[in-house]
Amino acid sequence: MLDKTNQQRTVLLPQQERPARPMTVWRAIWLVIKGGLQLILMAAVLFGSYLAMERLVDQKAPPRKRPAFKTIHTVDSLKVAKSDHQPSFISYGQVVAARIVDLRSLVSGQAVAVSKNLRVGGRVEQGEPLVEIDDFNFLGGLREAEANLAEAKARVEESKARIATEKAKLTSMVEQLQFGEKDLERARALRERGTLTEQQVESRNLVVSQRRQNVITSRNTIKVEEARLNQQEAALKRLNWRVEQAKRNLENTVLKAPFTGVVRSQAVEIGRMLSANDVVVSLYQENAFEVRFTLTDAQFGRLQNGNEEVVGRSARVIWTVGGQEIRYDAEIDRIGAEINSSRGGVEVFARITKGGPRSLRPGAFVELLVADSKFENMASIPETSLYEGKHVFKIVEGSLKKTPVTVAGYDDDKVIISKGLATGDEILVTRLSEAGDGLAVRSEAAANAPRASDRPAGRGAQGRPSKEFIAKVLRSEKLTLAQWRAKPIEERRKIIQRHRTAQNN
Repeated sequence: MLDKTNQQRTVLLPQQERPARPMTVWRAIWLVIKGGLQLILMAAVLFGSYLAMERLVDQKAPPRKRPAFKTIHTVDSLKVAKSDHQPSFISYGQVVAARIVDLRSLVSGQAVAVSKNLRVGGRVEQGEPLVEIDDFNFLGGLREAEANLAEAKARVEESKARIATEKAKLTSMVEQLQFGEKDLERARALRERGTLTEQQVESRNLVVSQRRQNVITSRNTIKVEEARLNQQEAALKRLNWRVEQAKRNLENTVLKAPFTGVVRSQAVEIGRMLSANDVVVSLYQENAFEVRFTLTDAQFGRLQNGNEEVVGRSARVIWTVGGQEIRYDAEIDRIGAEINSSRGGVEVFARITKGGPRSLRPGAFVELLVADSKFENMASIPETSLYEGKHVFKIVEGSLKKTPVTVAGYDDDKVIISKGLATGDEILVTRLSEAGDGLAVRSEAAANAPRASDRPAGRGAQGRPSKEFIAKVLRSEKLTLAQWRAKPIEERRKIIQRHRTAQNN
């Protein structure tokens, strides 16, 4: 029992707390010898490795020198061909209506009917009644004017009848006067022979005088009646105009569309009282649109100096809606009345002639392609061929040659050259940062041509395959030109032979 109690009281100390073993002389000597042996072994391994490396270096064959090859760039090229060009330049403008009219009420009155199409954006046909005004007063005015005209016509007829009566009476009076004058002459002749007395002659003379006075009076009466007739006829013309005016007012109670168009705005409803000259509706003509845009001074000057007039020049209008392009044909119709310096150019109007749907509306922002001046017998090259805006590189016998050129104009991504190039010249198209005189290049067409080593030899050989055949093989095998050239010659021959066999079968 006592031993168990002593065992429970025994406490083991941790390893680090245990007392260290005493360092003896022999233990120290052993540690020194062990470290020295390890250093000697490491030195021996390093020395052996060095000797082995030196021996391998001495036994290595000298490297074979490879011949230096000249760097040749594979590029795209273009054969120059001169022809006539007429590029187009891009401008931007806004669609405006070519014909706009504000319809006003020509008479006063209450609106009694309004067309169902008379609303903003509505389409109305030419001659369609838009607004009707109460015509009661105008119908009464017409009847009164017609009655006054009929009365005036009756007075004219009455005056004509009186004139006719007076003229008939005048004819009779003139005859009576002539008879009286003859009787007076006979009486004077008889008085000279003593047959008649002086009193009888004077009596006949009095009768002639009275008849002459009646003729004069009748003629004056006719003149008065004719003057009165002229007054009646003048009044008749005035009353005719009143009747026409009354008819016109009656017609103007119905406001009609002067052309087929679209309603811009309207300001009338049934029951509204309209005064003369009130704006009732505003219309613009359907499918009669213009594009108002601005040409820069340079563009306008180039068009002015060309062989073709500015007015009448063709253009193409592009309206982009919902990611889709709608195209319209157009023609420059006129130049703005004034040149506004604040706009930085000349305002021009192009009339849309045809094309596209009817949904085009004023205010649309559009793009214009305007035909530029014509460039005759000039070369057109890609813009990538032009360096520093003034020279190109010709390919002459596999090397580049710097050639200055004169730029006449631009056509999208093409440059029109007037001087410096001749038909048949081969020029560099690929953009090279190291392009310069003497740089060795090879055109892509020459690079695509199969080499002589590609020909199958021996039995069944059919000669060198064409470029088209090689291209067909590359497409069929889904290979690039670089991958094709990386294949061994024998493998390429097998592929070509396989395709030839499939083609012949």
